[in-house]
Amino acid sequence: MRSATLLSAGLAVSPALLAAPKQYIGLQLYTVREAMEKDPSGTLARLAKIGYTSVEGATYTGTEKFYGMTPQAFAAVLKQNGLIMPSSHYRLGEEQTGGAPVQGTILHDWDRAVDDAAAAGVKYMVCAYLSEAERGTSIDRYKAIAEQLNKAGDRCKKAGIQLCYHNHDFEFANLGGQLPYDTLLTATDKNLVKMELDIYWVSKAGKDPLALFKQHPGRFPLWHVKDMDTTSQKFFTEVGSGSIDFKKIFAHASEAGLQYFFVEQDKTPGSPFDSVTKSISYIKKTLL
Repeated sequence: MRSATLLSAGLAVSPALLAAPKQYIGLQLYTVREAMEKDPSGTLARLAKIGYTSVEGATYTGTEKFYGMTPQAFAAVLKQNGLIMPSSHYRLGEEQTGGAPVQGTILHDWDRAVDDAAAAGVKYMVCAYLSEAERGTSIDRYKAIAEQLNKAGDRCKKAGIQLCYHNHDFEFANLGGQLPYDTLLTATDKNLVKMELDIYWVSKAGKDPLALFKQHPGRFPLWHVKDMDTTSQKFFTEVGSGSIDFKKIFAHASEAGLQYFFVEQDKTPGSPFDSVTKSISYIKKTLL
């Protein structure tokens, strides 16, 4: 039982994973964003040496390149380092820069974004964040966003890609007696739009990931694995150093529909490489 549970945390494909030798420990590249900006190839090599086998992209929107590279060039760098990038983040795109729409977003030039994702080997395109202006102040606004996600998800499906939505904590703030996250779950097509559950943010919002898995089984193929410290600030910390019971959560990986997980730490006390090394050490020792 322990082996079956922990293998599902590894992660690649659901039931087939139990018979598959390959396990993936992922990192969201936002954690090492400054290093990726300066030296993406060297940074990816360093992450592979630490032990990460997959990454999640944090840039494309606005440049329509992956860390300054074409999809094909970036895929080649990944392959050179024994890495895959099954997932990448994108924005909704209602905001403008310099009075012009931001390209490579759900609302602007999405066709190219999807085609480029496919060329880079991406399996999951994730709506990463809604700005305050994009969120609005009503549940009806989230219903409208759900429709935009459904449309974007249908385009992804045609390319063999799954669209997901990544949460923060604002989706769990009460709006007229309803939670935006519940609306996003129920107003989107469960096959066109799945969820990347950020375990830190859902926990900081006071919600139980296991309850979400039970209510919406199979809807959470991606997770962000980041811990919350035990101070009153409840700040980001290395995986295994905080208050979140990852053993308990990973035991429900199959129910959630988990396929890939990514370590993420938005801010680190020192070098992010030290923090991600500490996190992967805990994961290998305790969760895999």
